[in-house]
Amino acid sequence: MEDEMNVTYITFTGHINVPRYRYVYFVVMLMLYILIIFCNSTIVCLIVIKKNLHKPMYVFIAALLINSVLYSTVIHPKLLIDFLSPRQLTTFHPCLFQATVYYTFSISEFLLLSAMAYDRYVSICKPLQYQNIMRRSTVVIFLLSAWIVPASELGIMFILYLNIKVCHFSLRGIFCNTTIYTLQCVRSGVTSVYGVVILLNICLLPVLFILFTYTRVLIVSNKSSRKVQTKATQTCLPHMLVLINLSVFITLDVVVVRIGAHLPKLANLVLSLQMTVSHPLLNPFIYGLKMKEISKHLQRLLFQLRSHREVNAKSM
Repeated sequence: MEDEMNVTYITFTGHINVPRYRYVYFVVMLMLYILIIFCNSTIVCLIVIKKNLHKPMYVFIAALLINSVLYSTVIHPKLLIDFLSPRQLTTFHPCLFQATVYYTFSISEFLLLSAMAYDRYVSICKPLQYQNIMRRSTVVIFLLSAWIVPASELGIMFILYLNIKVCHFSLRGIFCNTTIYTLQCVRSGVTSVYGVVILLNICLLPVLFILFTYTRVLIVSNKSSRKVQTKATQTCLPHMLVLINLSVFITLDVVVVRIGAHLPKLANLVLSLQMTVSHPLLNPFIYGLKMKEISKHLQRLLFQLRSHREVNAKSM
């Protein structure tokens, strides 16, 4: 009987009038998904192609943008399928898997931002030791840790949830997130405590580390030359903007999960779309506009494309 309950379909109740607007939803979401992939991939390709961007800071930025594409890919294809389906359904285990991977990539951004913060700290506060500290092996360890640590910790949560007894079969929202805990017949104290541990361990602690690190950077740069102050502002400001963006995204996720039942359906839908669209779209724009070297290469690329188009137009 328990096995039958665990394979019962779960309905997403956060959609609004899908039968009437399914093709509008599909086209808009598909265009946004393509835009997310295009914007993030463009900057990643620039970092790969341009040798002067082969530095730890830009490698971490590329990893963050790749993470944004992976994060979006966890959500958008299933959303697109749902828009074209007669009913918006899933089953428990695929839903649990989607939520696990979704939060793995979300939380990995905190660790990638922590690595960026440490890189900036060493570059500005210990410039003579930078080459020795930020070696290729160090960068690789940071990158692997950023994905392996959250995957491991959330993998344990996945295992804890595998055999829970499901008594509720509707989710407030349009994709699987922590609202899956509302499906349980009896809420487990173990999973609740472990969820708090994860939140503190790989969300709160990295944020505190980032704030402490940038505080140290500001203190040191204010005592240094104007050139160092400019360098600190130009490189640290984009990271702080991304951290604020990510923190808002996590806060929205908590709001939707905790008080979604008391929000109007439209507000719930808008907040859910904010989480799936705005965050992965803002990252490439922040780095493309605020990072001087990346912005310079983007402007050259756009100029080359425009010149090539004008030449083609004249030849026709």
